[in-house]
Amino acid sequence: MSYIEIKGLFKTFGDRRAGGVLALDNIHCSIAEGSFVSVVGPSGCGKSTLMRIIAGLLDYSEGSVVMDGQPIRGTRRDVGVVFQSSILLPWRTILENVMLPAEVLGLDLKAARERAMDLLRLVRLEGFEHKLPRQLSGGMQQRASIARALLHDPKILLMDEPFGALDAMTREQMNLELQRIWAESGKTVILITHSIPEAIFLGDVVFVMTPRPGTLERVIPVRVPRPRRMEAMGTPAFAEVADQIRELFDHTGSFD
Repeated sequence: MSYIEIKGLFKTFGDRRAGGVLALDNIHCSIAEGSFVSVVGPSGCGKSTLMRIIAGLLDYSEGSVVMDGQPIRGTRRDVGVVFQSSILLPWRTILENVMLPAEVLGLDLKAARERAMDLLRLVRLEGFEHKLPRQLSGGMQQRASIARALLHDPKILLMDEPFGALDAMTREQMNLELQRIWAESGKTVILITHSIPEAIFLGDVVFVMTPRPGTLERVIPVRVPRPRRMEAMGTPAFAEVADQIRELFDHTGSFD
């Protein structure tokens, strides 16, 4: 069942007749409910623009974007967003940071606190709820930001390069953690990443975008059994998907 349908999507910044920039060019795709979609493409190809449109944070120029049967126009409560930086408020404890959406959205604070504690257990931060962000590692801070994004129980979780600033070993651990969190939460997840191995390891499918103006070049299914361990990266099925993605970039432009 498709949860998100995108048809004929264009996004232009400024007036194209006056030198405006065409960022997204005729995007068509559908995203199944409960699936994990990875999006890869060169810098500046419109990956983050696409994510912000789905989040309702950015308007689009032409086409349609429908989520759960409703056109996306403006922010929605059924979407959670995680950015590259954890953006935790340094003067608030981890629990207080995770509780922030409840305060902004006017949710019942007692029920939200119980959910926040459940989420901290889900992301394996139980016992750190009263710590300040500076007392946690980068990976732990990102886990807190994931818990915060899930507090209001969104149906979809959008993640824009969430592990890009982490070291390689921490990033691998976070990939395993995110796979587990996704499996246990049942959310629809869209992950933007520059890492081809990360995209394949986490995704049910990989959306491959072209250099600007960004188009959706291909949707590649990942037929690697779940749950996946890091050893899966050495399997023929994993290598086949990686080869397909790299071949596309050899034809369409550089990938960094």
